[in-house]
Amino acid sequence: MISMALYKRGMEGSIKLLIIFGAILTMYISIIINMYDPGMMETLDGFMEAMPELMASVGMKASSANLLGFMVSYLYGFILLVFPMLFCILRGNALVAKYVDKGSMASLLAAPVKRRTIAFTQMNVLVSGIFLLVFYSTIIELICSGSSFPGELDITALLILNGGLLCLHLFIGGICFLSSCIFSDTRYSVAYGAGIPAFMYVLQMLANVGGNAEKAKYFTFFTLFNPDGIIAGESSAAAGIFMLFAGAVVLYILGIMVFERKDLHI
Repeated sequence: MISMALYKRGMEGSIKLLIIFGAILTMYISIIINMYDPGMMETLDGFMEAMPELMASVGMKASSANLLGFMVSYLYGFILLVFPMLFCILRGNALVAKYVDKGSMASLLAAPVKRRTIAFTQMNVLVSGIFLLVFYSTIIELICSGSSFPGELDITALLILNGGLLCLHLFIGGICFLSSCIFSDTRYSVAYGAGIPAFMYVLQMLANVGGNAEKAKYFTFFTLFNPDGIIAGESSAAAGIFMLFAGAVVLYILGIMVFERKDLHI
């Protein structure tokens, strides 16, 4: 059901972005993990006291008692949410809508390959990129924590946490993929594929601030990803991960179905 030639072409197109975002994540992850020491944590707590609402909006909290809690506070509220999300937006648009907008889809459909196969292949390109980015981030976290603070990281909890992170980004990728399949014009594909996740993240930032704005958490899917609840083993956090994964599956299936029945005007 996958066109290997198209899959290889798509992955080649993902390499540049994967390298760029991989380098960015390497820099941030290594810097933040190595900031886990009493002296630096006092400085970070000072920032929290000086700018509590700003720090809270991007998920940053006061220093934690362990390394994983520290990583959750300073990596899983902004860095590991935003950069993989940008990858989903850029690749999601380029895999379908951009082909149609530029007229390149005609050459793909001229080949003896079904529309469903083309859509399923492009979906796998996006999913593979998301998986590689989260997997790479996990490896960097393990290397940095193992070299700087051996034995202090709960590896099992980290793997479960990043499993949840993967489900979140698969869901975001599903939104981008569906938008790319619905719209033939990249302007609209980007507007919805990027606009919905970005708007949802803004709502999450408002919810993080607290007060009356905390009600915004009921209107954003980012609430389903609860890092603190995941590492604490809460059933509600596990349910959130399941909902994100199930939602991602539905979005990708809808995207394939829409593309298969779409009038492309080519």
